[in-house]
Amino acid sequence: MTMSFNGFHRLYYIISIALLLQPPSAIAGDSILSRFQQYLQINTSHPSPNYHQAADFILSQAKSLSLESRTIEFVKNKPLILLKWPGKNPDLPSILLNSHTDVVPVEPHKWSHPPFDATIDPENGNIYARGSQDMKCVGLQYLEAIRKLKDSKFEPLRTIYVSFVPDEEIGGFDGAKRFANSKIFDEMNVGIVLDEGLASPEEYYRLFYAERRAMSLVIKATGAPGHGAKMYYNTAMENLLKSIESVRRFRASQFDLVKAGVKAEGEVISVNMVFLKAGTPSPTGFVMNLQPSEAQAGFDIRVPPIADHDQASLERRIAEEWAPASRNMTFEIRQFKQKDSGKPILTAYDSSNPWWTLIEEAIVKAKGKIGKPEIFPASTDARYFRMKGVHAIGFSPMANTPILLHDHNEFLNKEEYLKGIEVYESILKAFASFVEAKNGEDSLGDEL
Repeated sequence: MTMSFNGFHRLYYIISIALLLQPPSAIAGDSILSRFQQYLQINTSHPSPNYHQAADFILSQAKSLSLESRTIEFVKNKPLILLKWPGKNPDLPSILLNSHTDVVPVEPHKWSHPPFDATIDPENGNIYARGSQDMKCVGLQYLEAIRKLKDSKFEPLRTIYVSFVPDEEIGGFDGAKRFANSKIFDEMNVGIVLDEGLASPEEYYRLFYAERRAMSLVIKATGAPGHGAKMYYNTAMENLLKSIESVRRFRASQFDLVKAGVKAEGEVISVNMVFLKAGTPSPTGFVMNLQPSEAQAGFDIRVPPIADHDQASLERRIAEEWAPASRNMTFEIRQFKQKDSGKPILTAYDSSNPWWTLIEEAIVKAKGKIGKPEIFPASTDARYFRMKGVHAIGFSPMANTPILLHDHNEFLNKEEYLKGIEVYESILKAFASFVEAKNGEDSLGDEL
C-alpha cells in the first residue's frame, strides 16, 4: 500500500488529535503500567536472578524521582538498593518500605502467557507475569505513590526509605537479614516497616501482624533389605508409610479447622510433604525386586507464634508418633529461631500501636475495606525487622484477586494495581505526617 505525503500528514494529524483528546489520567495510567511491565520483564527468578538489571532499573526510577540512592552489597553480586526521601524532621523515627527483587522459578510451558512478557490481556486487563503479585507490584507501587506525592508538592515530616532487597525467596539470609542486622539499618532509626502481604479474593484488603515460624522435618526409616516378593515385618518403607499416615491425619485435623472457619490459615500448624526418597536406582529407573533398606520423607511445617501451639508438644508428637525409635526411625528438625528468649515476634494491632491505627484509617480514606488482622501463613522478610524490635506490617493492596504467588499464570489486574498506588499514597501521607503528642495521644501533621 502506498500513501502520499499529504496522506501521512493527515494521518499524523488525526493521531495527534486523538492523543490530545485522551484524559490526562489515561495517559498517566499508561505510563505507570508501562513502568510496571518493564520491571516485570526483568528475569530475577532463581537460581540465577538478574539482580543488576533490576538494580539499574530501580536506580533509573529513583533518579527520575530525585530520590537519594545507595547500592549496598553485603554479598557480592547481590545488590540491595536503598532509596531515601528526606523528611523535614530527620530526628523522628523513619519509615521503611521494603520489597524484594527476586522471584521464584517458573515452568513456562504451563503458563497461558510468557511469564516474563508482562502481557496485559486486552479483554480483562489482567497483567500476567511472575512477580506481578509476589512482589514486584508492591515495590513499584511504593515509587508511584511517592511520584504522586511529589507531584502534589507534599513534603514528608518523617524520612521515607525504600529498600529493594535480594534473596527473599530463598530465606533472605544475604538480603534482609544482613540489612536488618547492619549498622546502616541502625543509623536509619526506623519506626515502622511495611512489607509484603497477600492478595485477597474478597473485596477487602488483608493486614498481617506476624507470621508462622518455618520448620523443616526429615524423617528417616531403616530396615533390612529384602526380595521384592517377600512380606517382611518392619521394613523401611512400611514404617515410613505409617509415619506419613500419622502426619496426614494430623494435617487433616488442622485443615478441618480452617475449612470450618474456626481458625484462619495462619492460626494452625500446617504440615506438607515436600519430598519422598527411597528405592535402589538402576540404569532404567529403580530395582523393582529389591525392597530398600532406607527411606526418607521431608515435610515443610509452619507453626503460629501464639501461645496455644506449644513447641515442646509438637516435638513430642514427632518423637512419639511420627518417627518413633521403636520403629527404627530417626528425625531431624531444622527451624528458624526467632529470638533467643523464645517469645513470639508480634506487631501490636491495637490502640497501643499508632501505626496500625494510621494504616487502617488511611486505607479507609482511600475507599478501601479491611479484613481482620491476620498471621501471615508463610515467611517474609518482615520477621527480621520484628526481631530488631521494630513494628512491621505485611500489606499488599490486592483485593478481588485470587492468591497466585508461586503459582502458574500469576497475574494482577491493572485496575487493582492502579488502585493500590492510591492506597499507598494515602498511607505514606499519613505515616510521613505523623507526630506523637506530648500527652501520649496521637496526632497528625498539618499536611494530612
